Amino acid sequence: MACWSMFDFGIRFVWQFRVLLERAVAAEGEIGHAPLRESRRIVFTLAALFSLDAFGGGFIVQSMLALWLFERFDLSLATAAAIFFWTGLLTAFSYLVAVRIASRIGLVNTMVFTHLPSSILLVLVPFMPTLEWAVALLIVRSALSQMDVPTRNSYVMAVVAPRERAAAASVTAVPRSLAASLSPLLTGYLLSVSTFGLALVIAGCVKITYDLLLLATFRAVRPPEEVESC
Repeated sequence: MACWSMFDFGIRFVWQFRVLLERAVAAEGEIGHAPLRESRRIVFTLAALFSLDAFGGGFIVQSMLALWLFERFDLSLATAAAIFFWTGLLTAFSYLVAVRIASRIGLVNTMVFTHLPSSILLVLVPFMPTLEWAVALLIVRSALSQMDVPTRNSYVMAVVAPRERAAAASVTAVPRSLAASLSPLLTGYLLSVSTFGLALVIAGCVKITYDLLLLATFRAVRPPEEVESC
């Protein structure tokens, strides 16, 4: 399962990175490409924040989460498969909902105010007394936790100079992958020490910190489309 989780993460990372590059390449004939200059500060700040979020997410990769559920609640393989099916389905559906929410409250607000509740739910999961309650929180969380993915990509492309979008895509995507690769090592150690679910608490707290920092830093930095619509 650990190998499959790593493979799944790699596929999703490559897909997201490819989408960002394709958007930049589509405009190459008109605007060309350039290294980061005028957008350097905002891109580096976003890259640091996104890496913090990815580091928190690395604590709860599916393989580690399934292992914790097995150790804590003696979860069966069939039940685990059903859980991850429904969480994956809700996650995919949430991408579509995120577009509608962003059109109403803006990209940054959508990223924060959908992601923050999901992070709080993650912190609460280890305190649930039964498998049913833990799974219920995880399922609700899955409907919220990934709404920041399409909005995050859109926001990065909107707030950087058009000629620097390809460079921005690389600088914000690659550090996320590196940060996410570190935390599973800590998760394995935490699981060997206790079955309480400390890794989930840490992941949730890291993600809450990311949400609050993102809101404080970029709430006033609005994409041109949102400024024009006011």
